[in-house]
Amino acid sequence: MKKIESTCIIDDDPIFIYGTKRIMKEMDFCDDILVFNNGQDAIDGLMDITAQGKKLPSVIFLDLNMPIMDGWEFLEDFVKIPNHNREKVTVYIISSSVDPRDVERVKDYDVVNNYILKPITPQDLQNVLAEVA
Repeated sequence: MKKIESTCIIDDDPIFIYGTKRIMKEMDFCDDILVFNNGQDAIDGLMDITAQGKKLPSVIFLDLNMPIMDGWEFLEDFVKIPNHNREKVTVYIISSSVDPRDVERVKDYDVVNNYILKPITPQDLQNVLAEVA
């Protein structure tokens, strides 16, 4: 099975991050995992990557409810990042609740591919690989 070069988790829950990274490693999901604990750190980190002329991670798992900058605010800023591969980035919203308003709002963003309910399972990651790899 193909794998992804680089993926990014933006979430403030250390248990979720730990569990997701473990599943990713077991499945050989990707070569590199970037982790940011809020949207602002993520924007700063992704801007740094861009400034160095490197490619952005091809998959981003984005939590909606975080301190400092939430997932929606992240998306607002993310779509403005000037990068040669931003259009090749796929964002998956990860959330512990499926609020119908959130599911509707996600449709406003072309960059968002899908909505995944926490916790992420190996099957969820298989589906992501099938879609993007």
